[in-house]
Amino acid sequence: MAIFLKDPEATLDYAVDWSAGYLDGQTISTSAWAVAPLAADGVAVASQLIDGGRTVALLAGGRPGETYRITNSVTLSDGRSDERILLLRVEDR
Repeated sequence: MAIFLKDPEATLDYAVDWSAGYLDGQTISTSAWAVAPLAADGVAVASQLIDGGRTVALLAGGRPGETYRITNSVTLSDGRSDERILLLRVEDR
C-alpha cells in the first residue's frame, strides 16, 4: 500500500479510479470518504464528488508527523459495495 505525502497547509484532490476494469458496466451510486483518526486539527474532507468512474475527495489540514487512514466506500448501481484505503502522511514540505 502506497503512502501519499501532504503538507498541512495544502488542500489537494485525492482520487480512486474504480473504472479500471472494476465497474464492468455499472456506475457508482454513492461515495463516502472517512478519515481516521478524527481530530480537530487533523485531515478533513473539504468536499467530495463522483466523476464518472472516479471518486474524488478534496483533503485539507492535518498535523505534521501524523499518518491518516483515508477510506473511500462506494455503492454501485447493482447494489454491490466496496472500499479502498489510502494512507496519507502529513509533513511540512
